[in-house]
Amino acid sequence: MKKDAIWITAPRDMGAAACTFQKSFAPAKGKTVKKATLSVSAIGIYAAHLNGARLGKGVLAPGWTCYKDRVQYATFDITAQLQAKNTLSIGVGQGWAVGYIGYKNCNHFFADHTSLIAWLDVTYTDGTKECVATDESWEVYNNEVTFTEIYHGETVDKTLSIKKLGHAVRSDVKTKLVAQVGEDITEQERLAPVSYFVTPAGERVIDFGQNMVGYVELTIKAPRGARVVLHHAEVLDRDGNFYTANYRTARNEITYISDGEEHVFKPTYSFQGFRYIELVEYPFDEVDLDAFRAIAVNSEMKRTGRYHCGNEKINQLYHNIIWGQKSNYLDIPTDCPQRNERLGWTGDAQVFCRTAAINFDVEKFFEKWMGDVAIEQDKDNGAVRGVIPVAQNHPTRIAAAWGDVACIVPWQLYEAYGNKKLLKKHFPIMKKWVDFLHGFGPAEYLWLGGYHYGDWLAMDAGEDSYVGATANDLIASAFFAYSCGLVVRAGEELGEDVCAYRELYTKVRAAFREYFVQDGMPKDDFPHTEVPLIPGVSTPVDTVRKGITQTGITLILHFGLCEESERAALAAKLVELIRENGNRMTTGFVGTPYLLHALSDNGYADVAYTLLFQEKNPSWLYSVCHGATTMWEHWNSIKEDGSFWSTDMNSFNHYAYGAVFDWIFGVSSGIKPTAPGYKEVQIAPHPDKRLGFADASIDTRNGTVRSYWYYKDDVVYYEFDVPAGVTAYVTLPSGKKYTLGGGSYRFAE
Repeated sequence: MKKDAIWITAPRDMGAAACTFQKSFAPAKGKTVKKATLSVSAIGIYAAHLNGARLGKGVLAPGWTCYKDRVQYATFDITAQLQAKNTLSIGVGQGWAVGYIGYKNCNHFFADHTSLIAWLDVTYTDGTKECVATDESWEVYNNEVTFTEIYHGETVDKTLSIKKLGHAVRSDVKTKLVAQVGEDITEQERLAPVSYFVTPAGERVIDFGQNMVGYVELTIKAPRGARVVLHHAEVLDRDGNFYTANYRTARNEITYISDGEEHVFKPTYSFQGFRYIELVEYPFDEVDLDAFRAIAVNSEMKRTGRYHCGNEKINQLYHNIIWGQKSNYLDIPTDCPQRNERLGWTGDAQVFCRTAAINFDVEKFFEKWMGDVAIEQDKDNGAVRGVIPVAQNHPTRIAAAWGDVACIVPWQLYEAYGNKKLLKKHFPIMKKWVDFLHGFGPAEYLWLGGYHYGDWLAMDAGEDSYVGATANDLIASAFFAYSCGLVVRAGEELGEDVCAYRELYTKVRAAFREYFVQDGMPKDDFPHTEVPLIPGVSTPVDTVRKGITQTGITLILHFGLCEESERAALAAKLVELIRENGNRMTTGFVGTPYLLHALSDNGYADVAYTLLFQEKNPSWLYSVCHGATTMWEHWNSIKEDGSFWSTDMNSFNHYAYGAVFDWIFGVSSGIKPTAPGYKEVQIAPHPDKRLGFADASIDTRNGTVRSYWYYKDDVVYYEFDVPAGVTAYVTLPSGKKYTLGGGSYRFAE
């Protein structure tokens, strides 16, 4: 039983090496086991074995939580695996909790040593029970994994002599154990190499053809002491050489030392982001590609959305979006999976959440992570940091659009799944965030000043600027209004009294319009208030501070911060800005998710399509045309001349810009929920000959919804599938409207 177990640790400092905790036991003689379960958790990453067999399908357990406040435990049914005599062995490595974490390279941020807790509950057919739990009687052994770090990789030495280090000692862990909330992290696709080559620099390289997250599995028999050393990379440089500068300090190095026997090697306590591997050391002249497999690893989410169209570059874009999500949904929604970061950036999470919930069932995934958002939310003022779980001594900013994850993700989950119980659980987080905004800064109904990320990586302030041209004050105040409105909508769904928030929203919207809007257009000359949030950090970071930008107008249109009479002029101005830029966008992380919606919602679906099909930088297809297999962090991570945007912040697996699929699915194909959980749906497709056809479907809580349109000459044919019990409100481009129940339908016009 859990109350019988204590946290234990090794009797000596293991450094970056893993160790194994071991306990032998036997069921009571003369009794028959009815049921046996083993529950395990660790500060670090554990791998549990019973009688030599790995338990469970999950890897990298127990995942990443706010360790100081809660750690998940998993429970395995081992009834069928018990023998007359049993040995339980649990290896533990550093993982996120103990090793280096965060781009500030914090070591031992959560703990300075690994720890284990476990309890084996046995129930016999006569009703008696027995518990075998972690205590000081457990033996501790060294482990063939002599080095393991999330960022730096792993070393496996099969020549190592395994010795008993002594008995476990009581650990000083103080945290709350909770039954596993999130999905298991599991091995998914197994990718065979597509090629082997030697680079101009003489590097031996294997290409798996897909940027991904996971690790390499190698089957090999080599002489005793022979070494295999693998390095990982996402891309090659313009000369065709192996490129790792964008990994920063993360080494991503796997080392295997052979004992002379044949083994199947793969990491246990780390993962890498890569497409290519370099054979830095390899004991044979010939490379057997059949010995190598790349194993994709991510949280086990059910695929729900499907999409295929008549344009192969858009299909590749969709492929990249799917792989970008899989790569970055590894227990938490990370920004990127390869460099010394891999953090739960809140801005990226909220930007992509709606698309995420189309592609996969992410309700359980986000329930777990939003639990950590609630824990990390400031108890005094409701502020939400830019990274959850907090992972470094220098805290991230409290920033607009990033902190608004507290309101945006709960609402989008409710729209996708209709889970009112979960919305109610998240409602306090939402209110606390809006309360923080209301009490922050020099203006009661505006968010002025502060240290924001702004329209992150937008290109309208210069190609090499991190923050776009749109004024941070405008962005922050727009999101203040948006989040306040979401609290009102959520409260109305829950039957809560939200009169105060409804009044607050009215005042925030009015203040926004007075401060930022003149004659129906954003101002470009409003004042800027500097309010430092972090000691020692100077503001401002937005040096251009414009209002008339693609992002500024997009937010005003999409968040309803304009009067209806102003929409036509604002939309026309947005189109003008796009055309002035060569039919290209200039938006960054903040404006991009809403840009195409702002266009199509206001009569410019053709312009939205033009942006979608744009191949020049910046555009979604620019990376596709340059061989991308996942989404890039920058619009031009690789420049036209083959050089790189930067070395310090240039991920080639950064899913945020994949948020465009929300528009492709919801507007191009036309499927949107009009009642939570898709109990009622809108099907209003926007065909375009440049796409050829579009076939989209989603498995919802209420059945599968499908929209398919295609051209025959100048006639568009439509096929819609509506599940039983669901009402579909169909609007065709001609303006014809239909209300449909469950069934399959065909139209043409």
